[in-house]
Amino acid sequence: MNHPSPHRFPIGIDPSDIDFMGHVNNASYLKWVQAAVLDHWRTLAPADAVSRHLWVALKHEITYRKPAFLEDDVIATVLLEKVQGARAFYETVIRRGEEVLAEVKSSWCCIDARTMRPARLARDVIQKFFPTDESE
Repeated sequence: MNHPSPHRFPIGIDPSDIDFMGHVNNASYLKWVQAAVLDHWRTLAPADAVSRHLWVALKHEITYRKPAFLEDDVIATVLLEKVQGARAFYETVIRRGEEVLAEVKSSWCCIDARTMRPARLARDVIQKFFPTDESE
């Protein structure tokens, strides 16, 4: 069985992320997830695939566990759960040390950068995200 490669993405908290209650505004988590998922794609996909494809978010489901604050060191860990057709399903966990701050399930659609239509990824591109020694 092939397992996804976790991708760690450090998050910088800006003063503009802080809301009237003194902690990170919920909307900032969405911005972080989008940045982390796109960084995961750019890091693991071949350069030609990155230049030929764009990603649009279809759905985000965020479960907030604990607040984050301006001085916190926060890391998002991204896992690509599966790819189905032109859709990709991700799980992202945002942590401060060992503490889980938020868990996010999201689905994305791969778009052909030229036609702006949904596009399936080639099998060899998908395999970059699910390393395995065995063939399917």
